[in-house]
Amino acid sequence: MIWNIFKSRSGAEISQQRWQEVESVLPFLDHLSNDSRARLRSLALQFISEKEWHGARGLVLTQEIQLSIALQACLPVLKLGLSWYRGWVGIIIYPGDFVIPRQIMDDDGIVHEYEDEVLGEAWEGGPVLLSWFGATEGEDIGGINVVLHEFAHKLDMRRGAPEGLPPLHPGMSRGDWIAAFAPAFGDFQKRVDAGEEIELDPYASESPAEFFAVMSEAFFQTPLLLRREYPAVYRQLSLFYRQDPAQRTTIYRMHKPGL
Repeated sequence: MIWNIFKSRSGAEISQQRWQEVESVLPFLDHLSNDSRARLRSLALQFISEKEWHGARGLVLTQEIQLSIALQACLPVLKLGLSWYRGWVGIIIYPGDFVIPRQIMDDDGIVHEYEDEVLGEAWEGGPVLLSWFGATEGEDIGGINVVLHEFAHKLDMRRGAPEGLPPLHPGMSRGDWIAAFAPAFGDFQKRVDAGEEIELDPYASESPAEFFAVMSEAFFQTPLLLRREYPAVYRQLSLFYRQDPAQRTTIYRMHKPGL
């Protein structure tokens, strides 16, 4: 396999116009304050320089790809710091979705092999695998944010295998977290099983780990929706990420007529 590697090594080479071009297709960044946006850009450049980037299946990594992924990956740690992404270095990017060989053992002890078509995957202690879609292709994945999703898994993996409970900050309560997430997850599973049309990604019903990752996507992309659907979950995520995107979005809309 041929790997194509590109790195942005200096903030000086990224013009204001270039930043705006990349950020223009990431509307969930619109409500960031000037200070937060500047910090996010700085973290993104540092993140790019610290990680090893690989393009799979002949994908040539461009500045646009790296900046876009880095901005999204750094949004969850905007107030936490890049130390939360220590312990692994690799980011592998595929042109579109890709297949991962799987094995599963049935109740009779027989191992079955199959190919799983995925958009992304985070490996404990290992790399993050991501799909990259162009602007038009990206419309086909229904608003799912692969980057936010997989990097939420990476935060969850700070304590080992993902279980929907990342390391909590001093002052946060494990009991409060479980009291918010457990009933919400159960309710979400019932709604999905009943065939209810839900604006949140149904994939969240797969496991507590996937519920945390999908709710983290919603926290940053559609915070008002998440706060309305599961306010206790939103509150815990706000404490964990140390951000309140719903409030920022409300203020942003108040000052943007027509939204």
